[in-house]
Amino acid sequence: MNENKHADNRMGKEEKLRLKTLVDGLFREGDTLYDFPLRMNFRALGQEGLSGSFRCGTPEGVGPLQMLVTVPKRKRRRAVDRVLLRRRIREAYRLNRHRLREAVTESGAIATLGMAFIYMHDTNVDYALIEKKMRKLLDRLTTMIEEGSLKIHNPVGHNQAEDDSTR
Repeated sequence: MNENKHADNRMGKEEKLRLKTLVDGLFREGDTLYDFPLRMNFRALGQEGLSGSFRCGTPEGVGPLQMLVTVPKRKRRRAVDRVLLRRRIREAYRLNRHRLREAVTESGAIATLGMAFIYMHDTNVDYALIEKKMRKLLDRLTTMIEEGSLKIHNPVGHNQAEDDSTR
């Protein structure tokens, strides 16, 4: 029983946003939530949108939640600081993602939800503040999914919200 709890908290390779096509689409077409010192870009893809993003079908290892963390060199010049902040942000996400994961799996319409967390402050902040802001951002996104107000991207500029409004 204890092993399952630890396995559920692990972040595997399928939760890391690493495919160039998905990252480019996230920053090009994604939406943004902001709670200083974090900015979250996110993009939900339906099954059609996910498979339409690639020429030869969806590659293996694309999970329902995918995230990346970036700390700009312009904000934090020292690599030690950037690594520390990346670890803090990743840990805050890892511990607070469960409600979001449940909402995504229950929605059924979302094949993958890509998120990018960008650190926006000039100085290092402590973990408690990062976790508080992370919780707020994830709760806002979860609420959007549960209310059905999240835009799900599909290929050729075809969105679920547009389909629903034309019916």
